[in-house]
Amino acid sequence: MYGIVNKAVEELITERFGHDKWEAVRERAGIQVDFFISTEPYNDDITYQLATAAAEVLSIDLRDIMIALGEYWVLQVGKKKYGGLMEAGGNNLREFLLNLPQFHSRIMLLYPKLTPPEFRVSNIRDNGLDLHYFSHRLGLQEFVRGLLQGLSKLYATETTIELIANRNDGSDHEIFRISWSINP
Repeated sequence: MYGIVNKAVEELITERFGHDKWEAVRERAGIQVDFFISTEPYNDDITYQLATAAAEVLSIDLRDIMIALGEYWVLQVGKKKYGGLMEAGGNNLREFLLNLPQFHSRIMLLYPKLTPPEFRVSNIRDNGLDLHYFSHRLGLQEFVRGLLQGLSKLYATETTIELIANRNDGSDHEIFRISWSINP
């Protein structure tokens, strides 16, 4: 993953728990990197180690860490770093999710070594849709749930997010059923 992801982990922990907790997380994870360069790719293991260490140091379930990171990614990193791209994604949650399959192709212009996940949309309804998440990276479905929760907050749309298919249960990808009121 690119350094911007690891920087987001650092910023989230530092902002919510303080610099001392970040240093404890970094030490627990065994990460010797003093600072992450946003535009440089890093081994995925570093991100997983940081998340696992954060859960241990902060005594928070790993699932909750991943959800918080997903929300933070949208509400802080996304708005600051990709504001124009986020705005171009749509005027409401429904439009953004329908356009999400094309989002990473735009991001790849900024990060050419990116190996992004793939999103597909199905079962489109006035009050929801199913979002299919394909990735070679395992264990990120709660991060995706956090992204979806962050997008819901960004667009001030109350949603229900249900994981209806999961690789842990034998599916070849995750499927999230997202529902909202008729006017997203």
